Amino acid sequence: MENTQQPQLINPTALFNPSPYGFSHSISVKNPSRICFISGQSGGVGENHVLADDFKTQVQDALKNMEIVLQSHSMTFENIVKITLLIVDHNQEKLEIWAEEAKKVWKNSFLPTSTLIPVSQLALPGMLFEIDAIAVKN
Repeated sequence: MENTQQPQLINPTALFNPSPYGFSHSISVKNPSRICFISGQSGGVGENHVLADDFKTQVQDALKNMEIVLQSHSMTFENIVKITLLIVDHNQEKLEIWAEEAKKVWKNSFLPTSTLIPVSQLALPGMLFEIDAIAVKN
């Protein structure tokens, strides 16, 4: 049976408008489950994408941004099945910070599959962390 539903694009108004930069925050498809592909979320806050100076705060803010996108699709962190992490100047301390924050958002649920990619820099000066995700909901 062929699925005729079109992908649904959602750019939450609580986040900055990504269109001028050539991407969308998220797109979901239903076949028969709904699959949501979420663009990399950084720790940028608000329309001006203000970044904190420290790694831990950027991780926390990126997870808040991820939650905004998930909620716009009526999903939660429990729906995430795959993440990719980009960490500037990755080291053991940053890995421990990430693990601590991940346990807070996933709590007692299963942890998603993950790929961590150390990088020398990200899209904006001062950006230290970015996370993208794939989420599924029946």
